Formats: sequence, C-alpha cells, structure tokens
Amino acid sequence: MSIRAELHSTIQALVQPGKGILAADESHPTIAKRFSAVGVESTEEKRREYRSLILSAPGLGEFISGVILFEETLGQNSLDNTPISKLLETQGIVPGIKVDKGKKPLVNASGDEITYGLDGLDDRLEIYRNQGARFAKWRAVYNISATLPSRQAVEANAELLARYAALCQAAGIVPIVEPEVLIDGDHSIERSAEVNEIVIAEVFSALRRHRVQLEYIILKPSMVTPGKGCAKAPPENVAEATLRVFRRVVPAAVPGINFLSGGQTPEEATRNLSAMNSLGQQPWYLSFSYGRALQEPAQKAWAGDLGNRSATQSAVLKRARLNGAATQGLYTTDMEA
Repeated sequence: MSIRAELHSTIQALVQPGKGILAADESHPTIAKRFSAVGVESTEEKRREYRSLILSAPGLGEFISGVILFEETLGQNSLDNTPISKLLETQGIVPGIKVDKGKKPLVNASGDEITYGLDGLDDRLEIYRNQGARFAKWRAVYNISATLPSRQAVEANAELLARYAALCQAAGIVPIVEPEVLIDGDHSIERSAEVNEIVIAEVFSALRRHRVQLEYIILKPSMVTPGKGCAKAPPENVAEATLRVFRRVVPAAVPGINFLSGGQTPEEATRNLSAMNSLGQQPWYLSFSYGRALQEPAQKAWAGDLGNRSATQSAVLKRARLNGAATQGLYTTDMEA
C-alpha cells in the first residue's frame, strides 16, 4: 500500500460520524497529578492497570475511533497480556502516539513557551509505526494575556508543528496538529477569538510552506472561550465565536477538527461541542479529542481498585457515548442522568 493510501485509510478510520478521539497520553507528571486526586500513587503497574481497564471497556469502539497513547503505554501489554495496540484494534479503534517531548520557556520571549522533541523524530516514528501506531500528536501551547503570545512564539510554534506534520506524513502516519491557546487567565471571549485566529492562521501558513497535505491531518484546537478567571460563556456563545474564527482560517480540505477540552468540566466540553454541531453542517467534521473530560469520572470510579472494573468502564463509556451524541448536535443535559 502506498503512503498516500495508508494516510487516506487512517483518516477514514478516524473521522467517522458519532465518534471521536480519546487522549490517554498523559506524561508521567500529569498522570501522577490525576492519580493523586483520587488517592493513587502513579507507578508503572498502576498506569498499566488503569489504562487497560478503560481501553478494554466493552463497546468503546462504538464512540471512539482513535486513542492517543503515551510512549510507555504503546509498548505495554494489557492486563490479559494483549499488546495495547492490538487491544485497540480488536475494538475497531486506531492506535496513536504522542510524540512531542513537552514544553519549555521560549528563549528571549518572556511568558511564551515552545515545544521540544523534533530531534530524532523520524527514527522514533519508524519505531512507533512498528508498534502499531497509525497517527501521532504534537502539542504547542500559547499563553494568553493582553500582550501574549508574542509574534515570535506564534511563528516558532507554527514552524515546529508543520515540520512535525511533514515528517509524520512522510512516514505514513497521520498527524494531529494541536495548537492549544490556554484557558488560564482573565481574558474575554473576544480576546480568545483574536488569539486563536492569529495562531491558527499562522499554523496553516506554515503547513502549506512545508507542503503538508491538508486532507491527511486532523486539527486539535481549543474552543474559543473566556479565560477561567472570567464568567463562563453560554454554549451558544462559545459555538458562535469558535465557528466564526474557524470559518475564517481553517481550509475546507481539512477533514476533521477534534477539539481539546482544555480545562473545561466533562459536562461543559460536551455541551459546547453539541452547541457547535447544532448550528448545521460545516466544511469539516467537528468532534472531540478529550483527555480529562473523558477520563475524570472513570478515574474517580477506579480509585486504584481493580475491583471497580465495571464502574470504571461504565464511566468512560458514558462520557464517550454522550460526546458521540454531541458530535451530531443531539446531546441534552437530561442524558447525564
């Protein structure tokens, strides 16, 4: 099969009506913080146990088309000794992999950050592909204030996202391009819209410059919301502001936009996604690629006890099902019951 055919096949598998992507790619420090909140120490065995439980939830593939894994998880076996990538494939779910190495301060740009991990990426992609990964993810973060992000940060992060995407496609791996405008701060929804438009426009300029095939990427952006220091905006306002920005800067060639939850509660992330999809058909499929907003209830149900298997799997399946409904604009708060 040619590389183009592989990319096409993966996109077709990932972009399906009623389905979205589960982000289970938390780094060791992040998963330790999540586990600590439910009274569990983060060890390799506990991470394997928890992720095995949620990824083997019966029926998960009905609502989840792909799972982004952390490098450790991609190399692990599940509790029944099945390679995690094979476990996902039996559910009809595409295995993916987080490939960036985290963020650090951007030199000579106070308050801005840059993502590391491009060195040796082509070699790592070959290893990940042999382990079963068919798509990848790279996250760039943008702090927001009256003056941030700087032009330097906007251009530098876009360049890295584009170079990563080009390397992925050359290896036959679909890239998820994630420019996250952070929710931290007291900025207005108007300021969020302004920054998102600038950031995403620059990302697509860089993608074109590096000849990335837009038909074979997935965009994973933030929703346009006020900062968490402000009053929350109603779902219809979030939907209208987000789509206004995306219609201006996201080409119709992009097959799917899978939003990150970015600090929203599970219910907020579902409501806002459904509000967008209730506004009618858009040039792209609008879906989710949530981490905490899909997993938080499951982590609380699990609480480090393997005996809570049924409750853990029911919790992740419920949020997957509700977000599946949101991709079609069919979610209502009554469904939470």
